[in-house]
Amino acid sequence: MFQSLSERLQATFKKLKGKGNLTETDVNEAMREVRVALLEADVNFKVVKEFVASVKEKAVGQDVMSSLTPGQQVVKIVRDELVELLGGTQSKINLAPKPPTVLMLVGLQGSGKTTTCGKLANNLRKAGRRPLLVAADVYRPAAIKQLEVLGKQLDIPVFSMGQQNPVDIAKAAIENANSTGRDLVIIDTAGRLHINEELMAELEGIKAAVKPHEILLVVDAMTGQDAVNVAESFNNKLGLDGIVMTKLDGDTRGGAALSVRKVTGTPIKYVGVGEKLDALEPFHPDRMADRILGMGDVLTLIEKAQATMDAEQAAQLSHKLKTAEFSLEDFLVQMQQVRNMGPLDQILGMIPGMNKLKGLKDQIDEKELVYVEAIIRSMTPYERRHPEKINGSRRRRIAAGSGTKVQDVNRLLKQFEQTRKMFKQIGNMEKSVKKGKKIRLPFPF
Repeated sequence: MFQSLSERLQATFKKLKGKGNLTETDVNEAMREVRVALLEADVNFKVVKEFVASVKEKAVGQDVMSSLTPGQQVVKIVRDELVELLGGTQSKINLAPKPPTVLMLVGLQGSGKTTTCGKLANNLRKAGRRPLLVAADVYRPAAIKQLEVLGKQLDIPVFSMGQQNPVDIAKAAIENANSTGRDLVIIDTAGRLHINEELMAELEGIKAAVKPHEILLVVDAMTGQDAVNVAESFNNKLGLDGIVMTKLDGDTRGGAALSVRKVTGTPIKYVGVGEKLDALEPFHPDRMADRILGMGDVLTLIEKAQATMDAEQAAQLSHKLKTAEFSLEDFLVQMQQVRNMGPLDQILGMIPGMNKLKGLKDQIDEKELVYVEAIIRSMTPYERRHPEKINGSRRRRIAAGSGTKVQDVNRLLKQFEQTRKMFKQIGNMEKSVKKGKKIRLPFPF
């Protein structure tokens, strides 16, 4: 997400950082490039005009011009303005003081609304909620069945009354939640190919009947400024409380995300970053601004790691790494946990400075991990714990069992042994430092 915008902005600021002093001409030239970058990213032109004017006003101030690092100061100003443009602070779901909390999801057909209902229920269940999904889209073929399938996959109940009146379905769902102890109701409403009076009248009827605590609009980020126009229309009719932006992992320029808060005044609360049912993230304006400017997103990376990796396992792994007891079994477990965190290109994008390694993410082929896993799974438990015992005949058997070549097995074993030696050296250095001894760096100089 935001790849082209990110690259353009970083190239612009690299020029500024290389200068010892900044003139007003330097700032004007940089702001012209920023303006073009934002417009090419499909950001609303009025939003671009205000953004550039605000940055320019602060960037040509005396404090910036006379500072030791004026280029970095300008980057900080742009970063702060981006955070403000994206909403300033994280906007969370407002839970009702008396359950159940009722969330009403609205949007056009094709925006991913039904799938988002399932993702949102899954996300909030992890926070301790007991959700109930409500099938109130009675027009789109198979919409009810789709929600029921999602509910079954997630083990979350789905309330349905077939093709009856959506208002009656919504009211009955609230009663069902009260009687079954569900403290969160997520209503999947009907969409249309475009906004019309019939759709809005139905949504207004549901709103009046169940008085939802939050109305969330689901929009497709890949539709660009159309997403902003849709948000404005829904907000004028229903009064939105938040936006869920889907497909931010796709080939999107990101203009909708940068425009929608400023144009509608409605905060983005969640973003969809994949097709899996756990690929929904709370939207953090500061973290998104850091990603756009190539500063990474360490906090989200840590949260993903904590959600997938067991603390006790991590401590055991740390000990094994330092004592060279790390085995191929441990490596397999860790590889699976990393893959559970999401696509590798997204994970790498959260690491500060990784974007500067041109082409690295494009060169990484996740299929290679599949081959590595197949090779390790073709080994016996003894071989995984003692890779040094794997001789020629064993290597041929492992290659045949994993559908790979002997050279692939050899390469994996060699790389694993090099990695194990490196971690053992680090562990020895750490012990020496604790004992106050001088250490010899493991480098040829």
